[in-house]
Amino acid sequence: MRVVSILAQKGGAGKTTLATSLAVAAERDGKRAAVFDLDPQASATFWKDTRASDSPAVASCQSVRLGHMLKAAEDHADLAIIDAPPFSKDIAYEAAQLSDFILIPTKPAVLDVMSMTKTLELVAHYAKPSAVVLTFCPVQGREVGDMEAAIRKLGATVCPVRIHHRIAHPRTQQTGLTAQEFEPEGKAADELQQLYAYVCMNLWDRGVMNHAA
Repeated sequence: MRVVSILAQKGGAGKTTLATSLAVAAERDGKRAAVFDLDPQASATFWKDTRASDSPAVASCQSVRLGHMLKAAEDHADLAIIDAPPFSKDIAYEAAQLSDFILIPTKPAVLDVMSMTKTLELVAHYAKPSAVVLTFCPVQGREVGDMEAAIRKLGATVCPVRIHHRIAHPRTQQTGLTAQEFEPEGKAADELQQLYAYVCMNLWDRGVMNHAA
């Protein structure tokens, strides 16, 4: 089983959207996926409660039990996705320590990037592979490119996939779906599928990239 954590010290970066979307992408790719919801707001758990399908699995848990629950899931899941809460350094440390790969979502705005540096410091402590993924990107404008350049100057890897601000995301989170299910041929679904392929490439091997694309 591979473990990917989605960490951001600032709220509103789209962690739960990415977690649930990656889990659904994995299930559609023939993998067994489980989301571990560490956020007290339990957004991923609420998403699961409104979902008609039994999969992917979503478990709400406390960080102190995360290691135990991941161990218990090894025989039942190929991919575990940790949806960590914002503003909680201790929980982020726990998630990072148990991860094979870390995604750091951030909006392409100066304050968000400044806040992201705390997460980068945390990830560097464990020397875990990671990438910053820009979310809520405007469809046009040079701001995103400028932010990517600033993030690279911080020594971070920038995910080549941008997640743009599209209406499909808020619509689906309230109905227990993801953009891939709500609008399979839409641009939001395509971006999420590309992100899943990128995550697979970092978790397994580059051969997965062609299979998942």
